[in-house]
Amino acid sequence: MNPVLTLDHIFISRSGRDILSDISLTVDHGEHWAVLGPNGSGKTTLMNIITAYLWPMEGTVTVLGDRYGAVDIREKRRHIGLVSSALFERVPPRETLLDVVISGRYASLGIYGEPDPYDFEKAGEIVSFLHCESIKHNPYGALSFGERQRALIGRALMAVPQLLILDEPCEGLDMNARELILNRLDALAADPAGPAMLLVTHRVEEIPPGFTHALILKDGRILASGLKHEVITSGNLSAAMEINIEVMHRNGRLYAVVG
Repeated sequence: MNPVLTLDHIFISRSGRDILSDISLTVDHGEHWAVLGPNGSGKTTLMNIITAYLWPMEGTVTVLGDRYGAVDIREKRRHIGLVSSALFERVPPRETLLDVVISGRYASLGIYGEPDPYDFEKAGEIVSFLHCESIKHNPYGALSFGERQRALIGRALMAVPQLLILDEPCEGLDMNARELILNRLDALAADPAGPAMLLVTHRVEEIPPGFTHALILKDGRILASGLKHEVITSGNLSAAMEINIEVMHRNGRLYAVVG
């Protein structure tokens, strides 16, 4: 099969400053990548290029065998799920959590048509998977931060994407809400029929055990890329963050200790 994603020598700059420089990456089916790096390293810019909301100055982007520039981007986005804090304030507050999930079927924020029985059946399965049954009829505006994040994950899954991008999904969450989301992402990673995932994070403890690979960016360049346990090392993380960091392993999870 074609790789899920191929980036080939991506360059982009602004005001004479390189934002991303010579980025090449291949993500195959069954791989789940954590993307790490300090603020300003280019993580979000890279995700915007993959979702075609930003165009590289040089290089090519190929998703599921189709090269950007030679394919209908709107159609290609239907195969890419996106969970980002940029969507938080765009969801109509009166929509229920179930409505938010269903809206992913139509790539909209809010429901503007009449869902069919399949939509309700599929959304019900997703709501159950995300442990949201008890709050599925609650309005989005009344949900907690973590519950809203689960609603957006459900919305992304509703379209049955082959690539799921999660841009700092645990940012601002308390420990309980964070662990619930990480548990669900780990379950997705274990599903052979699930999407390949790209998880952007600052913290190694937010990487589910089932994630297989990692990419570390620094100053818009790839510092390290490959299998997770070969890439996320004390040396690589210390170099990226410019502070002495020890990476520890426990029960399949990674933890970073400073000092």
